[in-house]
Amino acid sequence: MIVEDTHILGHESAGVVIAKHPSVKQLEIGDRVAIEPNVVCGECEPCLTGRYNGCDNVLFLSTPPVPGLLRRYVNHPAVWCHKIGNMSFEDGAMLEPLSVALAGMQRSGIRLGDPVLVCGAGPIGLITLLCCRAAGAEPIVITDIDEGRLKFAKELVPSVRTHKVELSHSPEDFASSVLSVIEGIEPAIAMECTGVESSIASAIQSVKFGGKVFVIGVGKDEVKIPFMRLSTREIDLQFQYRYSNTWPRAIRLVKNGVIDLKKLVTHRFALEDAVEAFKTSADPKTGAIKVQIQSFEEDEKSRL
Repeated sequence: MIVEDTHILGHESAGVVIAKHPSVKQLEIGDRVAIEPNVVCGECEPCLTGRYNGCDNVLFLSTPPVPGLLRRYVNHPAVWCHKIGNMSFEDGAMLEPLSVALAGMQRSGIRLGDPVLVCGAGPIGLITLLCCRAAGAEPIVITDIDEGRLKFAKELVPSVRTHKVELSHSPEDFASSVLSVIEGIEPAIAMECTGVESSIASAIQSVKFGGKVFVIGVGKDEVKIPFMRLSTREIDLQFQYRYSNTWPRAIRLVKNGVIDLKKLVTHRFALEDAVEAFKTSADPKTGAIKVQIQSFEEDEKSRL
């Protein structure tokens, strides 16, 4: 998965069907669709058991050497083009990160009334926060090293408790602070959305006996974990790789207003200004959450 030459990025996208093969019956020219950015073999054990995110032969768009979606036109299998009706293209593109969060929600088993810790207030952490709130988790605390991200989280979900991570603090210090923020209630589940070693360790220190740390974030090949804390507290440590069977669920949630993703798109750029878009996304001073690169004909601009 190393970029060695010219490569097309992008795996969050929505657009309009402009052509189709005669065998395709579920789509028509002009349909608005969101693209699930994988092509799987349909023959390996994960595919045959419905967990195609583990496909042995997957082509995942934007993962080298497979070109991504940051282009005006793409030829993609119809089965992975999900109709979105009148949903905006912005929301359609956001179905991909929502799918990441939904996969985590489904496998972590968060239930109504569960006290939940969300580590990381980046896009995935914030969408996971929205999902936890919709699922009825209470209380919820979200943590980050950036005060601006925590302020954004509070505006997004006013009832959430926030904690700014101090880099000099130990995982034990982190756990004590979280416990104080949520008035002595130990989290049943921690949704770890950073993949950072210290954050994973802090989450492990924070959850209750018999709790769970669910790692959505992507980190280094190898990390150190507090093994005995996991062992003596019977804490489950669980991981996630992409998603499967989430797009229809995500579309229902957005269409019916259960999950509102609109506030997360903070910056928009034309395709011709893609370089500036990446610069904006990389600069913490901009306050960017999700930066979208858009390519529209004039008559489409009013239907973002």
